[in-house]
Amino acid sequence: MLSNRSVAYFGPAGTFTEEALLTQHDLASLQLEPKAAIADVLRAVEAGEVDFGFVPLENAIEGTVNATIDGLVFDADVRIVREVVLDIHLHLMAPEGTSIDEVTTVISFPHALAQCRGFLAEHLAGAEAVAANSTADAARLLGKSKAAATAAIAPKLAAELYGLNILASSIEDHSDNQTRFVAIARRGVPPRSGHDRTAMVCFQDADRPGSLYAILGQFAARNINLTRLESRPTKQGLGDYCFIIEFEGHVADPLIADCLAEMAATVARVKFLGSYPVDGLEAATERAALVERRAEAKTWVHDLLAEELEV
Repeated sequence: MLSNRSVAYFGPAGTFTEEALLTQHDLASLQLEPKAAIADVLRAVEAGEVDFGFVPLENAIEGTVNATIDGLVFDADVRIVREVVLDIHLHLMAPEGTSIDEVTTVISFPHALAQCRGFLAEHLAGAEAVAANSTADAARLLGKSKAAATAAIAPKLAAELYGLNILASSIEDHSDNQTRFVAIARRGVPPRSGHDRTAMVCFQDADRPGSLYAILGQFAARNINLTRLESRPTKQGLGDYCFIIEFEGHVADPLIADCLAEMAATVARVKFLGSYPVDGLEAATERAALVERRAEAKTWVHDLLAEELEV
């Protein structure tokens, strides 16, 4: 692997995005370039300034990260090439000498603040919530300013990087909180892994009855399982929406390729966002089970072909 290859990620250092990125050893071995905004990451990839980008896409509690999905749909012509699922644990941190009873202001990324509503309501009901560009940026700013009576909600890594003390650990409202991150590239599709996901956008050519049904019917007719369906305003007029669709399968699968081609030809304008391996323990288990089922199926067919008809 060339040493001068690089990956931009939603920074600064200490974000969950960086934490997730560091779990991917091939990407983590590249030159890491933190960016202040998700749009900056997408722009750098599309312009060819970096080889890969790495951004958050979806949280189990708060849903879609709008800056990412809107950038992928409307602004950048790039491909999703990998997904990474990370367990999310949020911590309340403050400069040395600050106690939780003294805190009157809490700063963090809006998604993180929302994921800690219960804790904040119970322990810091009177504290002002202030939005930051990211969880790590909240910790960085606080570590630099040492502002009195102020705490940040951020990853443990950020506390270590920016010299803050953790006042309360794992304060997220849901212990099974996870975020899905995606690696993006300017072009290219990873090979089939056996358990893949494809993402696309459908733009309706006209607002007519049954248009969504016609789109979904293409999947139903082929028994393709949808894993996500979301509508987003196209920003071209009130009531004008597109549909982001994720489904099981890979564009190299003949059935998926046929579905995409038919939709592009007859139903809607289509933007292909990528085909990539599904992440997570369940995905790995499913891939292993699929390999086993395919081996059994090949043996079964081989045995059928080996049978001889006695006349």
